[in-house]
Amino acid sequence: MHLFNKVKFNTPESVELEFTLAGIGSRAWAFLIDYLVLTTTLILVIIAWVFIFSQLVISTILDSAFGLWIWAIAFLTVFTIYTGYFVFFETLWQGQTPGKRMAKIRVIRDDGRLVGLQQSVLRALLRPVDEFFFIGAFLIILAKNEKRLGDMVAGTIVIQSQIENKVVNLTISPEAQLLCVKLQQTCDLSQLLPDDFAVIREYLKTRGGMSSKAKASLSLELSQQVQSIINLSVLPGDMSADVFLEAVYLGYQKLEFV
Repeated sequence: MHLFNKVKFNTPESVELEFTLAGIGSRAWAFLIDYLVLTTTLILVIIAWVFIFSQLVISTILDSAFGLWIWAIAFLTVFTIYTGYFVFFETLWQGQTPGKRMAKIRVIRDDGRLVGLQQSVLRALLRPVDEFFFIGAFLIILAKNEKRLGDMVAGTIVIQSQIENKVVNLTISPEAQLLCVKLQQTCDLSQLLPDDFAVIREYLKTRGGMSSKAKASLSLELSQQVQSIINLSVLPGDMSADVFLEAVYLGYQKLEFV
């Protein structure tokens, strides 16, 4: 396995994006954090359940059949919390759990799109199999795209979500710097994903070599997509699409690295 495996996607805007696969180290760190949170939650639930069960035993005479039902419900509750933890967070947090967020990694589909409920459920249901005798860990180490069994079935990969802080010479107008401050105060730029930021950065890097028509068309399309993501109905004042994208670039960069 390479030290840093890469994966590439082509966006609908014909921009090639490259991401670094998470690797066994980052995934193991996320695993430990998630299981610390999950184990703490399960212990509290089990303690509460034992207390409730003991009260039922004290207050009533339970027959064996009813007792079996109680334990069956307890088992289903624990299993639901175990699988639901990963499904809930990966769906709500766009491919991240608390552990993945701290480890700065994210689950995405094989085509680069966000994971949905179906993919998260499949990954969660196959997690016990992956954890049996560390099967998932061996598959991550040996597989080309570092996939455990759950990833293979769900059609997902795990990537590093932290953007590399490369020095890029970009021309940022004074208007964009002023607009950046306003956007930080009025919009939630955290709704943008790393690949959204990468598309904006790639456009700003390459726009100088575009024709005026292509530049105007692409900047307008990108700005409309970004406005939709951050819930901004109209651009402030008479700002151009280019100035808006420059401001978003600055704002998101500060959000990620400051």
